[in-house]
Amino acid sequence: MAAQNPVKSLNVSLADRSYPIHIGPGLLARGELIAQHLPQRKAVIITNTVVAPLYLEILRASLIERQVAVQSIVLPDGEEHKDWRTLNRVFDALLTHHAERKTTLIALGGGVIGDLAGFAAAVFQRGAPFIQVPTTLLAQVDSSVGGKTAINHPLGKNMIGAFYQPRAVIADTDTLQTLPDRELSAGIAEIIKYGLIGDRGFFDWIEANIDCLIARDTEALIHAIEISCRNKAIVVASDEREEGVRALLNFGHTFGHAIESGLGYGKWLHGEAVAAGMVIAARVSQRLGLLDAGCVDRIVNVLRRARLPVAGPRLGADRYLELMGHDKKVEGGKIRFILLRDIGDAFISDAVPRDVLDAVLNGAGVDGS
Repeated sequence: MAAQNPVKSLNVSLADRSYPIHIGPGLLARGELIAQHLPQRKAVIITNTVVAPLYLEILRASLIERQVAVQSIVLPDGEEHKDWRTLNRVFDALLTHHAERKTTLIALGGGVIGDLAGFAAAVFQRGAPFIQVPTTLLAQVDSSVGGKTAINHPLGKNMIGAFYQPRAVIADTDTLQTLPDRELSAGIAEIIKYGLIGDRGFFDWIEANIDCLIARDTEALIHAIEISCRNKAIVVASDEREEGVRALLNFGHTFGHAIESGLGYGKWLHGEAVAAGMVIAARVSQRLGLLDAGCVDRIVNVLRRARLPVAGPRLGADRYLELMGHDKKVEGGKIRFILLRDIGDAFISDAVPRDVLDAVLNGAGVDGS
């Protein structure tokens, strides 16, 4: 029998809600990684029309081989479908398939599927087990880890949801070989974020290896996913419900969510909006006298090399601030910004003067200016 590919494993430590993250090639065919976490041998795979033809049968067959009864739900692809209507389609299918409280929901797809399936699990029969099987780089390094689940509302991204942890995360790096170039770059944006907020050494590594990541070098991708997940797991373990330090993980997201909402969900990929949002946040930090121009240049250059936008759309400061006013990170009526003192040194502030925001959002930092 041929030796199996090595698996990188780490743990998200949350007492009785702790769970493993497994990273490596060929994991979809290793059904035992999932089967060992099922409270009963019954599962429903939730996926979409893009992922299903590529990977549904591999996962389904590996579970059936381990005596798991499997049903599947195939949803339309795209951020614009992460809403109540699609969520109800999931509930209709679960009830039609006679899913029970111990039936495990398996999210096979990117961040949209993971968020939506996780929220469905959180509320179906007051809580069903679920497992994340992320197939995009962005989902493997970010959205599948940490238990944030949600759907969008027309007035704000991810405004309706729950903190609900998976039983396991299975990140098969083989799925990244079929990922469109634009989606790959979107995932690299989140990898860069981890270096910027608290791991300068990792940011240095990203700068040195960005071409390997773009070229889908397996060893480089596994290393980047492992370090990103390890960084996130440490933060989540210390602040599961985002009452403090976990908010740092939203660097670039306050501005990025405004871009997604302002343009209409699906126009920009999440990682693209976050990339532009990180540049905006860096330029705000620079105007406040916190971050020097050389650091801003390094951030812009690495994002450009990752084929990501380095400026937001010209929505105007008033519109940006209106959209950010609906963000989950608003507290006491004040927008909380994640800013930088240096690469690897992020902090939270609700005291950014309006003239600074106007200068960045109406000028440098948007539309290539």
